[in-house]
Amino acid sequence: MRSGLNSVVLIVLIICLDIYVFMGIRAIMNGSAPRTRGLVYGIYWLVSLSCLATIILLPYLNWHDWKPIVRSYVMAILIGLVLAKAITVVFLLMDDLRRGVQWLIQRFGSQPVADPGRDINGITRSQFLTKTGLLLGGGLFATLTYGFSNKYNYRVHKIKLAFKNLPAAFKGLRIVQISDIHSGSFNNTPAVMKGIEMINAQQADLILFTGDLVNDRALEMEPYMEIFNKVKAPLGVFSTLGNHDYGDYYPWPDRDQTGFSAQRAQNLEHLKQIHGQLGWRLLMNEHVVLEKDGEQIALIGIENWSAMSRFPKYGDLKKAYEGSAHIPFKILLSHDPTHWDAQVRTDYPDIDLMLAGHTHGMQFGVEIPGVKWSPAQYFYKEWAGLYKQGSQRLYVNRGFGFLGYPGRVGILPEITLIELA
Repeated sequence: MRSGLNSVVLIVLIICLDIYVFMGIRAIMNGSAPRTRGLVYGIYWLVSLSCLATIILLPYLNWHDWKPIVRSYVMAILIGLVLAKAITVVFLLMDDLRRGVQWLIQRFGSQPVADPGRDINGITRSQFLTKTGLLLGGGLFATLTYGFSNKYNYRVHKIKLAFKNLPAAFKGLRIVQISDIHSGSFNNTPAVMKGIEMINAQQADLILFTGDLVNDRALEMEPYMEIFNKVKAPLGVFSTLGNHDYGDYYPWPDRDQTGFSAQRAQNLEHLKQIHGQLGWRLLMNEHVVLEKDGEQIALIGIENWSAMSRFPKYGDLKKAYEGSAHIPFKILLSHDPTHWDAQVRTDYPDIDLMLAGHTHGMQFGVEIPGVKWSPAQYFYKEWAGLYKQGSQRLYVNRGFGFLGYPGRVGILPEITLIELA
Protein backbone atom coordinates (compact mmCIF):
# COMPACT_ATOMS: atom_id res chain seq x y z
CA MET A 1 0.00 0.00 0.00
CA ARG A 2 2.71 2.46 1.05
CA SER A 3 4.86 1.47 -1.93
CA GLY A 4 1.97 2.19 -4.31
CA LEU A 5 1.36 5.57 -2.69
CA ASN A 6 5.04 6.46 -2.96
CA SER A 7 4.97 5.58 -6.66
CA VAL A 8 1.97 7.82 -7.26
CA VAL A 9 3.63 10.71 -5.40
CA LEU A 10 6.81 10.25 -7.45
CA ILE A 11 4.91 10.25 -10.73
CA VAL A 12 2.94 13.39 -9.74
CA LEU A 13 6.19 15.17 -8.80
CA ILE A 14 7.80 14.25 -12.12
CA ILE A 15 4.75 15.51 -14.04
CA CYS A 16 4.91 18.78 -12.10
CA LEU A 17 8.62 19.09 -12.92
CA ASP A 18 7.90 18.47 -16.61
CA ILE A 19 5.18 21.15 -16.72
CA TYR A 20 7.17 23.70 -14.74
CA VAL A 21 10.29 23.31 -16.89
CA PHE A 22 8.17 23.51 -20.04
CA MET A 23 6.77 26.84 -18.85
CA GLY A 24 10.35 28.11 -18.56
CA ILE A 25 11.23 26.85 -22.04
CA ARG A 26 8.08 28.45 -23.44
CA ALA A 27 8.96 31.78 -21.83
CA ILE A 28 12.36 32.00 -23.53
CA MET A 29 11.05 30.68 -26.87
CA ASN A 30 8.36 33.35 -27.27
CA GLY A 31 10.39 35.33 -29.80
CA SER A 32 11.35 32.30 -31.88
CA ALA A 33 9.88 31.26 -35.21
CA PRO A 34 6.76 29.05 -34.96
CA ARG A 35 8.53 26.12 -36.63
CA THR A 36 11.45 26.33 -34.21
CA ARG A 37 9.10 26.51 -31.21
CA GLY A 38 7.16 23.52 -32.46
CA LEU A 39 10.33 21.47 -32.93
CA VAL A 40 11.69 22.32 -29.45
CA TYR A 41 8.33 21.69 -27.76
CA GLY A 42 7.88 18.39 -29.62
CA ILE A 43 11.33 17.09 -28.70
CA TYR A 44 10.87 18.13 -25.06
CA TRP A 45 7.54 16.36 -24.64
CA LEU A 46 8.63 13.29 -26.62
CA VAL A 47 11.60 12.79 -24.26
CA SER A 48 9.65 13.69 -21.12
CA LEU A 49 6.67 11.46 -21.86
CA SER A 50 8.93 8.56 -22.88
CA CYS A 51 10.76 8.81 -19.56
CA LEU A 52 7.51 9.06 -17.62
CA ALA A 53 6.07 6.01 -19.40
CA THR A 54 9.26 4.04 -18.66
CA ILE A 55 9.06 4.91 -14.96
CA ILE A 56 5.38 3.90 -14.79
CA LEU A 57 5.95 0.61 -16.64
CA LEU A 58 9.18 -0.46 -14.90
CA PRO A 59 7.44 -2.62 -12.25
CA TYR A 60 5.78 -4.63 -15.05
CA LEU A 61 8.84 -5.08 -17.28
CA ASN A 62 10.74 -7.77 -15.32
CA TRP A 63 13.33 -5.16 -14.38
CA HIS A 64 15.59 -7.58 -12.53
CA ASP A 65 15.87 -9.85 -15.58
CA TRP A 66 17.31 -7.12 -17.80
CA LYS A 67 21.02 -7.12 -18.52
CA PRO A 68 22.74 -5.13 -15.75
CA ILE A 69 24.36 -2.71 -18.18
CA VAL A 70 20.98 -1.97 -19.80
CA ARG A 71 19.45 -1.37 -16.38
CA SER A 72 22.33 0.96 -15.55
CA TYR A 73 21.94 3.06 -18.69
CA VAL A 74 18.17 3.32 -18.37
CA MET A 75 18.38 4.31 -14.72
CA ALA A 76 21.19 6.79 -15.35
CA ILE A 77 19.24 8.53 -18.12
CA LEU A 78 16.05 8.67 -16.04
CA ILE A 79 17.79 10.00 -12.94
CA GLY A 80 19.92 12.39 -14.98
CA LEU A 81 16.87 13.93 -16.64
CA VAL A 82 15.01 14.29 -13.35
CA LEU A 83 18.03 15.90 -11.66
CA ALA A 84 18.55 18.25 -14.60
CA LYS A 85 14.93 19.38 -14.42
CA ALA A 86 15.10 19.73 -10.64
CA ILE A 87 18.09 22.09 -10.97
CA THR A 88 16.23 24.10 -13.60
CA VAL A 89 13.18 24.35 -11.35
CA VAL A 90 15.28 25.83 -8.52
CA PHE A 91 16.04 28.84 -10.72
CA LEU A 92 12.48 29.07 -12.01
CA LEU A 93 11.24 29.12 -8.42
CA MET A 94 13.73 31.87 -7.57
CA ASP A 95 12.33 33.95 -10.40
CA ASP A 96 8.70 33.25 -9.43
CA LEU A 97 9.42 34.15 -5.81
CA ARG A 98 11.16 37.34 -6.92
CA ARG A 99 8.20 38.34 -9.06
CA GLY A 100 5.77 37.34 -6.32
CA VAL A 101 7.48 39.60 -3.80
CA GLN A 102 7.54 42.37 -6.39
CA TRP A 103 3.82 41.96 -6.98
CA LEU A 104 3.05 42.07 -3.24
CA ILE A 105 5.04 45.27 -2.87
CA GLN A 106 3.23 46.83 -5.83
CA ARG A 107 -0.14 45.66 -4.56
CA PHE A 108 0.16 46.72 -0.95
CA GLY A 109 3.13 49.10 -0.84
CA SER A 110 2.83 52.88 -0.84
CA GLN A 111 5.52 53.36 -3.50
CA PRO A 112 5.48 51.82 -7.00
CA VAL A 113 8.29 49.40 -7.86
CA ALA A 114 10.35 50.21 -10.91
CA ASP A 115 10.34 47.77 -13.82
CA PRO A 116 13.61 45.81 -13.66
CA GLY A 117 13.96 46.18 -17.45
CA ARG A 118 16.97 44.81 -19.26
CA ASP A 119 19.41 45.12 -16.40
CA ILE A 120 21.57 41.91 -16.73
CA ASN A 121 23.60 41.85 -19.91
CA GLY A 122 20.68 43.22 -21.87
CA ILE A 123 18.08 40.70 -20.71
CA THR A 124 15.46 40.78 -17.97
CA ARG A 125 16.06 39.14 -14.61
CA SER A 126 13.41 36.53 -15.46
CA GLN A 127 15.15 35.61 -18.70
CA PHE A 128 18.50 35.49 -16.94
CA LEU A 129 17.31 33.14 -14.20
CA THR A 130 15.39 30.93 -16.62
CA LYS A 131 18.30 30.60 -19.03
CA THR A 132 20.74 30.00 -16.17
CA GLY A 133 18.56 27.19 -14.81
CA LEU A 134 18.18 25.56 -18.22
CA LEU A 135 21.90 25.90 -18.90
CA LEU A 136 22.93 24.33 -15.58
CA GLY A 137 20.34 21.57 -15.81
CA GLY A 138 21.30 20.76 -19.39
CA GLY A 139 24.97 20.97 -18.45
CA LEU A 140 24.51 18.39 -15.70
CA PHE A 141 22.79 15.96 -18.06
CA ALA A 142 25.49 16.49 -20.71
CA THR A 143 28.20 15.89 -18.08
CA LEU A 144 26.59 12.65 -16.93
CA THR A 145 26.30 11.53 -20.56
CA TYR A 146 29.98 12.32 -21.14
CA GLY A 147 30.83 10.26 -18.05
CA PHE A 148 29.64 7.09 -19.81
CA SER A 149 32.97 7.10 -21.69
CA ASN A 150 35.04 7.08 -18.47
CA LYS A 151 33.87 3.87 -16.84
CA TYR A 152 36.94 1.93 -18.04
CA ASN A 153 39.34 4.87 -17.87
CA TYR A 154 41.56 3.31 -15.17
CA ARG A 155 44.04 5.40 -13.22
CA VAL A 156 46.96 4.23 -11.07
CA HIS A 157 47.29 6.13 -7.78
CA LYS A 158 50.77 5.73 -6.29
CA ILE A 159 51.52 6.50 -2.64
CA LYS A 160 54.45 5.81 -0.36
CA LEU A 161 53.70 5.19 3.33
CA ALA A 162 56.34 5.18 6.05
CA PHE A 163 55.85 3.30 9.33
CA LYS A 164 58.35 3.26 12.19
CA ASN A 165 57.37 -0.26 13.25
CA LEU A 166 57.50 -1.85 9.79
CA PRO A 167 60.00 -4.75 9.88
CA ALA A 168 63.09 -4.03 7.79
CA ALA A 169 62.50 -7.05 5.56
CA PHE A 170 59.21 -5.53 4.37
CA LYS A 171 60.50 -2.04 3.62
CA GLY A 172 59.90 -1.38 -0.06
CA LEU A 173 57.00 -3.86 -0.19
CA ARG A 174 54.78 -3.01 -3.15
CA ILE A 175 51.05 -3.56 -2.60
CA VAL A 176 48.34 -3.17 -5.23
CA GLN A 177 44.87 -2.59 -3.86
CA ILE A 178 41.77 -3.01 -6.00
CA SER A 179 38.19 -2.81 -4.80
CA ASP A 180 34.57 -2.84 -5.95
CA ILE A 181 34.92 -4.76 -9.19
CA HIS A 182 31.14 -5.17 -9.63
CA SER A 183 31.56 -7.59 -12.51
CA GLY A 184 27.81 -7.67 -13.18
CA SER A 185 28.05 -4.13 -14.54
CA PHE A 186 30.74 -4.83 -17.15
CA ASN A 187 29.94 -4.97 -20.87
CA ASN A 188 33.39 -4.54 -22.46
CA THR A 189 35.76 -7.47 -21.94
CA PRO A 190 38.77 -5.97 -23.77
CA ALA A 191 38.51 -2.78 -21.69
CA VAL A 192 38.47 -4.78 -18.46
CA MET A 193 41.48 -6.77 -19.69
CA LYS A 194 43.42 -3.52 -20.12
CA GLY A 195 42.72 -2.79 -16.46
CA ILE A 196 44.10 -6.20 -15.46
CA GLU A 197 47.20 -5.57 -17.55
CA MET A 198 47.68 -2.26 -15.72
CA ILE A 199 47.43 -4.10 -12.38
CA ASN A 200 50.07 -6.65 -13.35
CA ALA A 201 52.29 -3.93 -14.83
CA GLN A 202 52.78 -2.50 -11.32
CA GLN A 203 54.85 -5.61 -10.45
CA ALA A 204 53.41 -5.71 -6.95
CA ASP A 205 54.67 -8.11 -4.30
CA LEU A 206 51.15 -8.43 -2.89
CA ILE A 207 47.66 -7.77 -4.28
CA LEU A 208 44.73 -7.04 -1.98
CA PHE A 209 41.06 -6.89 -2.99
CA THR A 210 38.64 -5.18 -0.60
CA GLY A 211 35.22 -6.48 -1.58
CA ASP A 212 32.22 -6.27 -3.93
CA LEU A 213 33.31 -8.72 -6.60
CA VAL A 214 29.73 -8.82 -7.98
CA ASN A 215 26.56 -6.74 -7.86
CA ASP A 216 24.32 -9.50 -6.49
CA ARG A 217 24.96 -12.96 -7.92
CA ALA A 218 28.03 -15.14 -8.25
CA LEU A 219 27.17 -16.00 -11.86
CA GLU A 220 28.06 -12.43 -12.83
CA MET A 221 31.72 -13.41 -12.59
CA GLU A 222 31.48 -16.31 -15.04
CA PRO A 223 32.33 -14.28 -18.19
CA TYR A 224 35.36 -12.73 -16.47
CA MET A 225 37.01 -15.69 -14.75
CA GLU A 226 39.67 -16.04 -17.47
CA ILE A 227 40.48 -12.35 -17.06
CA PHE A 228 40.71 -11.95 -13.31
CA ASN A 229 42.58 -15.21 -12.80
CA LYS A 230 45.51 -13.45 -14.48
CA VAL A 231 45.91 -11.19 -11.43
CA LYS A 232 49.09 -12.54 -9.81
CA ALA A 233 51.68 -11.50 -7.22
CA PRO A 234 54.65 -13.31 -5.61
CA LEU A 235 53.23 -13.08 -2.08
CA GLY A 236 49.72 -13.88 -3.26
CA VAL A 237 46.35 -12.27 -3.86
CA PHE A 238 44.14 -11.85 -0.78
CA SER A 239 40.52 -10.77 -0.73
CA THR A 240 37.51 -10.07 1.43
CA LEU A 241 33.77 -9.57 0.97
CA GLY A 242 31.75 -6.38 0.47
CA ASN A 243 28.09 -5.67 1.13
CA HIS A 244 27.01 -6.59 -2.42
CA ASP A 245 28.67 -10.00 -2.33
CA TYR A 246 26.04 -11.48 -0.01
CA GLY A 247 23.16 -11.13 -2.46
CA ASP A 248 21.13 -9.13 0.04
CA TYR A 249 19.77 -6.76 -2.62
CA TYR A 250 18.50 -9.41 -5.02
CA PRO A 251 14.83 -10.56 -4.89
CA TRP A 252 15.45 -14.29 -4.39
CA PRO A 253 12.24 -16.16 -5.33
CA ASP A 254 12.44 -18.54 -2.36
CA ARG A 255 12.91 -15.88 0.34
CA ASP A 256 10.57 -16.70 3.23
CA GLN A 257 8.89 -14.44 5.78
CA THR A 258 11.97 -14.48 8.00
CA GLY A 259 14.11 -13.30 5.11
CA PHE A 260 15.94 -16.62 4.70
CA SER A 261 16.68 -17.85 1.19
CA ALA A 262 18.42 -21.12 0.40
CA GLN A 263 19.27 -19.75 -3.05
CA ARG A 264 20.96 -16.75 -1.48
CA ALA A 265 23.01 -19.04 0.80
CA GLN A 266 24.03 -21.18 -2.18
CA ASN A 267 24.97 -18.05 -4.10
CA LEU A 268 27.30 -16.94 -1.29
CA GLU A 269 28.98 -20.34 -1.15
CA HIS A 270 29.44 -20.24 -4.92
CA LEU A 271 31.02 -16.78 -4.64
CA LYS A 272 33.48 -18.01 -2.02
CA GLN A 273 34.47 -20.84 -4.35
CA ILE A 274 35.03 -18.33 -7.15
CA HIS A 275 37.65 -16.52 -5.07
CA GLY A 276 39.48 -19.84 -4.71
CA GLN A 277 39.16 -20.64 -8.40
CA LEU A 278 40.72 -17.27 -9.21
CA GLY A 279 43.63 -18.17 -6.96
CA TRP A 280 42.65 -15.55 -4.40
CA ARG A 281 42.83 -16.29 -0.67
CA LEU A 282 39.51 -15.11 0.77
CA LEU A 283 39.85 -13.93 4.36
CA MET A 284 36.67 -14.58 6.35
CA ASN A 285 37.15 -12.98 9.77
CA GLU A 286 40.69 -14.34 10.00
CA HIS A 287 44.30 -13.35 9.56
CA VAL A 288 47.38 -14.72 7.89
CA VAL A 289 51.01 -14.08 8.72
CA LEU A 290 53.41 -13.15 5.94
CA GLU A 291 57.05 -13.95 6.63
CA LYS A 292 60.20 -12.68 4.97
CA ASP A 293 63.80 -13.08 6.14
CA GLY A 294 62.57 -14.23 9.54
CA GLU A 295 60.34 -11.16 10.07
CA GLN A 296 56.55 -11.03 10.02
CA ILE A 297 53.55 -8.84 9.24
CA ALA A 298 49.88 -9.75 9.71
CA LEU A 299 47.20 -9.49 7.08
CA ILE A 300 43.73 -9.33 8.65
CA GLY A 301 40.56 -9.69 6.60
CA ILE A 302 36.97 -9.42 7.80
CA GLU A 303 33.57 -9.74 6.25
CA ASN A 304 31.54 -6.60 5.62
CA TRP A 305 31.16 -4.36 8.67
CA SER A 306 29.52 -0.94 8.47
CA ALA A 307 28.70 1.70 11.05
CA MET A 308 25.61 2.58 8.97
CA SER A 309 22.46 0.68 9.84
CA ARG A 310 21.42 0.13 6.22
CA PHE A 311 24.53 -1.96 5.54
CA PRO A 312 25.22 -5.37 7.12
CA LYS A 313 27.59 -6.18 9.97
CA TYR A 314 28.87 -9.65 9.13
CA GLY A 315 32.44 -8.88 10.11
CA ASP A 316 34.05 -9.99 13.37
CA LEU A 317 37.30 -8.12 13.91
CA LYS A 318 37.81 -9.58 17.38
CA LYS A 319 37.84 -13.08 15.90
CA ALA A 320 40.05 -12.07 12.98
CA TYR A 321 42.55 -10.23 15.20
CA GLU A 322 42.89 -12.97 17.79
CA GLY A 323 46.43 -14.39 17.83
CA SER A 324 48.02 -11.48 15.94
CA ALA A 325 48.76 -9.10 18.82
CA HIS A 326 52.46 -10.03 18.85
CA ILE A 327 52.94 -9.29 15.14
CA PRO A 328 54.69 -5.89 14.87
CA PHE A 329 52.84 -4.61 11.78
CA LYS A 330 49.22 -5.21 10.74
CA ILE A 331 47.18 -4.49 7.61
CA LEU A 332 43.38 -4.76 7.75
CA LEU A 333 41.11 -5.42 4.77
CA SER A 334 37.65 -4.07 5.59
CA HIS A 335 35.29 -3.06 2.79
CA ASP A 336 33.44 -0.16 4.44
CA PRO A 337 35.51 2.91 5.53
CA THR A 338 33.07 3.74 8.36
CA HIS A 339 34.57 0.77 10.18
CA TRP A 340 37.76 2.77 10.76
CA ASP A 341 36.30 5.44 13.05
CA ALA A 342 33.65 3.19 14.56
CA GLN A 343 35.89 0.36 15.76
CA VAL A 344 39.39 0.13 14.32
CA ARG A 345 40.85 3.37 15.65
CA THR A 346 39.12 3.11 19.01
CA ASP A 347 39.65 -0.56 19.83
CA TYR A 348 42.65 -1.63 17.71
CA PRO A 349 45.25 1.15 17.74
CA ASP A 350 47.96 -1.31 16.66
CA ILE A 351 46.34 -1.89 13.26
CA ASP A 352 48.70 0.25 11.21
CA LEU A 353 46.97 0.34 7.84
CA MET A 354 43.36 -0.27 6.88
CA LEU A 355 42.34 -0.67 3.23
CA ALA A 356 38.72 -0.06 2.22
CA GLY A 357 36.53 0.79 -0.77
CA HIS A 358 32.71 0.85 -0.94
CA THR A 359 32.05 4.54 -1.71
CA HIS A 360 33.29 4.68 -5.35
CA GLY A 361 33.66 8.40 -4.62
CA MET A 362 30.04 8.24 -5.86
CA GLN A 363 31.62 8.09 -9.34
CA PHE A 364 31.07 11.86 -9.53
CA GLY A 365 33.13 14.75 -8.27
CA VAL A 366 36.10 17.03 -8.74
CA GLU A 367 39.70 16.13 -7.95
CA ILE A 368 42.17 18.77 -9.05
CA PRO A 369 45.06 20.36 -7.13
CA GLY A 370 43.53 22.25 -4.23
CA VAL A 371 39.99 20.95 -4.80
CA LYS A 372 38.59 17.60 -3.71
CA TRP A 373 34.80 17.35 -3.73
CA SER A 374 32.14 14.71 -4.24
CA PRO A 375 28.59 14.19 -2.96
CA ALA A 376 30.14 11.18 -1.19
CA GLN A 377 31.60 13.51 1.44
CA TYR A 378 28.12 14.29 2.75
CA PHE A 379 27.63 10.60 3.58
CA TYR A 380 31.15 9.43 4.43
CA LYS A 381 33.81 11.18 6.47
CA GLU A 382 36.46 9.16 4.63
CA TRP A 383 35.43 8.61 1.03
CA ALA A 384 38.49 8.53 -1.25
CA GLY A 385 42.27 8.49 -0.86
CA LEU A 386 44.51 8.57 2.20
CA TYR A 387 43.50 9.50 5.76
CA LYS A 388 45.70 9.74 8.85
CA GLN A 389 45.04 9.63 12.59
CA GLY A 390 48.11 9.44 14.79
CA SER A 391 50.23 6.55 13.57
CA GLN A 392 47.33 4.81 11.80
CA ARG A 393 46.46 5.10 8.12
CA LEU A 394 43.31 4.43 6.10
CA TYR A 395 43.22 4.26 2.33
CA VAL A 396 39.84 4.31 0.55
CA ASN A 397 40.04 3.00 -3.02
CA ARG A 398 37.74 4.69 -5.55
CA GLY A 399 36.73 1.35 -7.06
CA PHE A 400 37.73 -0.62 -10.15
CA GLY A 401 34.20 -1.04 -11.49
CA PHE A 402 30.95 0.88 -11.40
CA LEU A 403 27.43 0.41 -10.11
CA GLY A 404 24.13 2.11 -10.88
CA TYR A 405 25.46 4.96 -13.00
CA PRO A 406 27.43 3.35 -15.88
CA GLY A 407 30.08 6.01 -15.95
CA ARG A 408 32.40 8.27 -14.01
CA VAL A 409 32.78 12.03 -13.86
CA GLY A 410 35.90 13.36 -12.17
CA ILE A 411 36.32 10.29 -9.92
CA LEU A 412 37.91 7.72 -12.23
CA PRO A 413 38.27 3.94 -11.65
CA GLU A 414 41.32 3.26 -9.52
CA ILE A 415 44.23 0.89 -9.16
CA THR A 416 46.22 1.78 -6.03
CA LEU A 417 49.93 1.11 -5.69
CA ILE A 418 51.19 1.42 -2.12
CA GLU A 419 54.88 1.22 -1.30
CA LEU A 420 55.72 0.63 2.36
CA ALA A 421 58.77 2.33 3.85
